[in-house]
Amino acid sequence: MRSIFFYQTDIGEIRIAENGTAITNLYFQEENIAEDFVVQETNLLKEAAEQLRSYLAGKRKKFALPIAPNSTEFMLSVWEALRTIPYGETRSYGEIAQSVGKPKASRAVGLANNKNPIPIFIPCHRVIGANGKLVGYLGGLQIKEYLLELERLYGNF
Repeated sequence: MRSIFFYQTDIGEIRIAENGTAITNLYFQEENIAEDFVVQETNLLKEAAEQLRSYLAGKRKKFALPIAPNSTEFMLSVWEALRTIPYGETRSYGEIAQSVGKPKASRAVGLANNKNPIPIFIPCHRVIGANGKLVGYLGGLQIKEYLLELERLYGNF
């Protein structure tokens, strides 16, 4: 059974979903969600929300949650690479492409970033354009900028 619950945070309403053993999705307020979820707060969802709130308060740098994104082998490899970007740092799409052994796949990395089903927990907000500019983010550029500024502010705790 897939469960979802809604949480108010500093960046608006966040919806977190799980499959009974791992977090599978994080939705921002404006996103449509699949209809095959049961709205109920599980212990795993409570823990995910608590870790998210702690992160947004500048008290947590790493998440300790089981996650289970579902996609192609390439996208999974990109999302795993995103998880290695240190708190408070950024990487370009080209650098991520290099790190997954596909140096010419910057656009494919961008697509994988866009399809990330568990943003923040898989920190796609830490990926920026080669010119250092912020580029697309599912939750909107204001949220991406907020998260990056939060990490810059609390990066040395």
